Amino acid sequence: MTVQRLFVEHPHASELRSLDFELPPELEANEPPEARGLSRDEVRLMVTYAADDRVVHARFRDLPDFLGAGDVLVVNTSATMKAALEAERESDGTALKLHLSTQLPAGLWIVEVRRPAGTATGPFRFARSGETLRLPEDASATLLAPYPRKAADGGSRLWVANLDLPAPLQQYLDRHGAPIKYGYVGEDWPISYYRTVYATEVGSAEMPSAGRAFTPEVVTWLVAKGVQVAPLILHTGVASLEEDEPPYEEFYRVPPETARLVNSARAAGKRVVAVGTTVVRALETVTGPDDTTHPGEGWTGLVVTPERGIRAVDSMLTGLHEPRSTHLAMLEALASRGHLRRSYAEALNEGYLWHEFGDLHLIL
Repeated sequence: MTVQRLFVEHPHASELRSLDFELPPELEANEPPEARGLSRDEVRLMVTYAADDRVVHARFRDLPDFLGAGDVLVVNTSATMKAALEAERESDGTALKLHLSTQLPAGLWIVEVRRPAGTATGPFRFARSGETLRLPEDASATLLAPYPRKAADGGSRLWVANLDLPAPLQQYLDRHGAPIKYGYVGEDWPISYYRTVYATEVGSAEMPSAGRAFTPEVVTWLVAKGVQVAPLILHTGVASLEEDEPPYEEFYRVPPETARLVNSARAAGKRVVAVGTTVVRALETVTGPDDTTHPGEGWTGLVVTPERGIRAVDSMLTGLHEPRSTHLAMLEALASRGHLRRSYAEALNEGYLWHEFGDLHLIL
């Protein structure tokens, strides 16, 4: 484990002035660490200290070394769905992919219509209100209306849809669905590779990936050290790698015991560590201007920005995020832009891997 200052120079470092940087393709993790001969907890962990810009390079299994008794680690126990389905336009037979994103009241869904593009998919902008997509096993999806946010080119990326399925949803997805994947992931991987070891409730279109590296051993070491693990639910919807758009409404549930642990840790001067941006979004939704966190559930459209600030947590475990993403704005609400600029320059310089199968960043 090495400790050094973050004053390094890198070919990409000059592009980090506004956290709008070039991500080299070789730093995109295109397969799970297990396929590279590593266990989940052997991915790299970059620990940065916002107060003085120190950095420590470690492995994820070293996480307990950086936390102490009484600290609270808040995790999202939502499990990833097999949310990608083969689809076909009823009108002309065009082959498509349907990504289920967010389940709404009354059995409706927010969905994204995609077109096959090599081993992945790309946006499909020609869907129309009222049309039906054929799904496997004589199922169908009817596109009722565009979801309120429009794409930059005027087409709709997201739709409110009604599903007509021959079986309960999870049974149907188990038979015909697949995990959503993007172009940087070349192969198909089982759904187990997209779920955390502590997942309890299926509902996320994409993996809450900041928690992927946890193993039962790491959780045991944390608990033995006196770190408290507090669960919540936020079912993540689909992201868009083609556009830099804000997240939309997602379902969350913060239990009373989790709210109590967060408040107690803050009152005792202990760390509250969010495992992922989804945890921050859920906790900030139920934390008031007086910094008190309450239990609650519902749909949140909250976007956390530096101007708004963060009230519920003071540390975060997160992946490495794409240029210009709203996740970077959330991180900037926790640490300064200068700190993130130095951290990301360091990650590029040291060859850290991005995306859901990549390495992790702990901001303290």
